[in-house]
Amino acid sequence: MTPSAAASFHWKPFNIGRWIIWGGFALILLIAPRLFTSGLSLTLLSQIGYVIIICLSYNLLLGQGGMLSFGHAVYTGLGAFFAVHAINLASKGTLPIPLPFIPLVGGLAGLGVAAILGYPSTKKAGTPFAMITLGVGELVFAMSLMFPDFFGGEGGVSTNRVYETKMFGWTFGPALQVYYLIAFYCFVCTAAMYAFTRTPLGRMLNAVRDNPERVAFIGYDTQRVRYLAFMIAGFFAGIGGAFNAINFEIVTAETVSAIRSGGYLLFTFLGGATFFFGPIIGAVLLVLSSVLLSEMTQAWQIYLGFVFLFMVMYAPGGVASLIMMNLRVAAFGKLGRIWTAYLALGGAGAVLLAAVAGLVEIIYHLQLDSSGEGGVRFFGTTLNVSHTDTWVGMGLVSVTALGLFELARRRFLHEWGETQAEIEKEIKRREAQL
Repeated sequence: MTPSAAASFHWKPFNIGRWIIWGGFALILLIAPRLFTSGLSLTLLSQIGYVIIICLSYNLLLGQGGMLSFGHAVYTGLGAFFAVHAINLASKGTLPIPLPFIPLVGGLAGLGVAAILGYPSTKKAGTPFAMITLGVGELVFAMSLMFPDFFGGEGGVSTNRVYETKMFGWTFGPALQVYYLIAFYCFVCTAAMYAFTRTPLGRMLNAVRDNPERVAFIGYDTQRVRYLAFMIAGFFAGIGGAFNAINFEIVTAETVSAIRSGGYLLFTFLGGATFFFGPIIGAVLLVLSSVLLSEMTQAWQIYLGFVFLFMVMYAPGGVASLIMMNLRVAAFGKLGRIWTAYLALGGAGAVLLAAVAGLVEIIYHLQLDSSGEGGVRFFGTTLNVSHTDTWVGMGLVSVTALGLFELARRRFLHEWGETQAEIEKEIKRREAQL
């Protein structure tokens, strides 16, 4: 085959893998409410959709730019407040705008606020930047209680998303219609933020994150790069906040609180801030833990703290890093070697988790029940907190499970280390053949 003929069959822009990934993502968004049809499932899916937008917008700061922000809820919350006021004006006929465009109102509000607050915030980097964002977040939260005309006071601002202005016959009253609106924006915003990471500005943002001194040396204004990224993150955060207002039809001062900002930080980190898809995992975990786990136990925040501590110690790259490391092992055909070590580690970890959870539940029960009597339902059984046998038994199980887990962990680390050494050896062999 001649070089010209070979070039005609080489479709470099057509990336099949990328089409499969994005097509699969769109397909999941389309069929998810058909697979999970209950009202609770639809509510969870809607929340996951816009929390994905929020976590990805936060990761533009943390993962892409290395900017640790403690005030991201300011931009999601103010986007929600502007959106809820826009809905109220639209329902009165003052603002003729259909509901599908309300998220853009929230996005523009987030962009405008980020343009105002982002300039002084991005004057500094590192720890000073984090402290400035923390102060800005507390300032806005205090303002939310000082200006009840806009923020609604303690009761917040309520609305009704169903009004006369319609599109394609949709009233957006049913939860399913709201979900598909969220899903559409989720896909578009995710694609837009991914495209941003591939632009020269996105690449320069990575450079500012990794080596700001060198970026400044070659003539770029690092503060301007951070400032532009800050505004873009504020725009998408405002869109996510607007959907919070549309979904729940009420916005309170809690949406701009430090607790919300901490939640976005925590779960973006857990998902994996160093990978683009990591915040998507974090968004799913955020919704499931705050809704499902909180319904299962009152001590859910304790478990969340344990998970965060474990991830920081053993997997600082988040869940996404664990997935990518195992995909690398599978790509070299080494996953079959360590599956038994995984099985032992998972079994011991499950027993240890159950034992520790049992201790947490009975201790938490004692804190809530001053009489120190009664039982706790745990995995289909009743743990009597007043019996010594319960405490001794749970303690023995915990110590035994901890010992087994440590043995399994050491064995796993040995197998993992040998597997990684073989992979590196194989990589060097392939490079030598080129």
